[in-house]
Amino acid sequence: MSIYSVALNIHDHNSYDGVFHNQIERHNRVKHNLNYDNPHDPTRSKQFFIEHVLPKYKARNEENQFAFTISNLGYEFVKDLIDEHFDDKSFLDYRPKNIWEPHHKDNVYYIDHHQSHATYALLSSGFPESDILAIDGRGWKFSCIFVNSQGTITDLSGKIPIGGLWNRLAQDIGFNYLDAGKVMGLSGYGKYNYQAHAMIDAYLINPDHKLPKFAPAVLAKISKEDIAFTLQYVTVELVKKYVYPLKSSDNLCVAGGVAYNGYMNEELTKHYTNVHVPPAVGDEGQSLGTYMHAEYFINGGVHIPDVYAGKEYNYIGDTKVDLKEVAQAIADGKIVGWFQGKSESGNRALGNRSILADPRNADIKNIINSKIKLREDFRPFAPSVLEEHYKEYFDTNQPSPYMSRIMPVISDAIPGVTHVDGTARIQTVTREFNERYYDLINEFYKITSVPMLLNTSFNCQEPIVETPEDAIATFNNCELDMLVIGEFVICK
Repeated sequence: MSIYSVALNIHDHNSYDGVFHNQIERHNRVKHNLNYDNPHDPTRSKQFFIEHVLPKYKARNEENQFAFTISNLGYEFVKDLIDEHFDDKSFLDYRPKNIWEPHHKDNVYYIDHHQSHATYALLSSGFPESDILAIDGRGWKFSCIFVNSQGTITDLSGKIPIGGLWNRLAQDIGFNYLDAGKVMGLSGYGKYNYQAHAMIDAYLINPDHKLPKFAPAVLAKISKEDIAFTLQYVTVELVKKYVYPLKSSDNLCVAGGVAYNGYMNEELTKHYTNVHVPPAVGDEGQSLGTYMHAEYFINGGVHIPDVYAGKEYNYIGDTKVDLKEVAQAIADGKIVGWFQGKSESGNRALGNRSILADPRNADIKNIINSKIKLREDFRPFAPSVLEEHYKEYFDTNQPSPYMSRIMPVISDAIPGVTHVDGTARIQTVTREFNERYYDLINEFYKITSVPMLLNTSFNCQEPIVETPEDAIATFNNCELDMLVIGEFVICK
């Protein structure tokens, strides 16, 4: 029985058919498929509904199941369309008590937003059983749940309503909507502040996505770096306080937008033997989790999406590439755009849509931020390290294949990927996971004795490049030195 799944979100609109993960922003080139001048403009959500939801909903039958999930604002933006076109709206009142409870009726398969996050994390882990933490800003019935190893859901929305606060504070200290990741990077520059903590505590008492009345006075006299550090501190403390006592397994899976918080994820490895954070943990992975849940419940199968679930493109260039020459160019200080195969699911470049540089270069962060990414100078970069060598450079107890954890750096040989607080968000790479990328890093290792490359997403003030044409346009519009597309190379 075939399944088609969609996610009705306010942002990161996406669909999945079991093979192709259609992340809309990659194709329309609008980040998060969102109007940043007015994040509450419903136009793009309505367009996604009309083009990608409605046709599949109408085409459903006994052999063609339509699966979906919604978020709070996602529903608000398309409520009129749902009222007009959906035959049954009983899903709106559905509140699951167990991860495996669906709302399945008349070839329509619905699960809660956080069920989708949790399912994606669990089934992609390969663990025989696991605890699950699904935590983000605003879902449908929840904003944070804990699922024990028997599948029972505990609602922690009132105890850890932290996702919305990250988004709220990001805007209040000068960033844009959905810029929580920038706040996390900024936290490395700050220190703990008790007044900021008091402001956060006041918010947590009444988490309505608005700061308390005294917040402007606090924000005016405390540095945004200290605000960011204190928010990071409180986040970890809340998880310790409310999640750790619920532990029922040595394994933990984490998903939801807050699961992009690498400091939190690393802290979890000190309490759980194995911590799995999949690559598309935010709302961009909602259609994946929904499809996986439906496949498991309807067909009895465990479907694990490919990390590289974009489209395949054919590109023929003029000059064949030699990986040894690319590695040497990077060692000589060149910055390389690296485009291979299908694009990654999620917001981390994992070796198919990457910008690569030398991690030994102490100035490389400033060069890439100012001349290529055109972004804030405090933003750090990640190292992609051969898995067999990661413990030589980083103080952590398990691999991090999806660039999901931030841990201390224990070597002074890689200043280009060491954040101001002495940490790095690493990607461990095996040949089995990405053969061509592994081979390139290994060639660099042979030249420099450093088994890693600086890796950042291939974009410039835009979504990650999707097509060869996108890659060439970005290459021409910034100061990249070399572009590798498949087996071909372009140089300036």
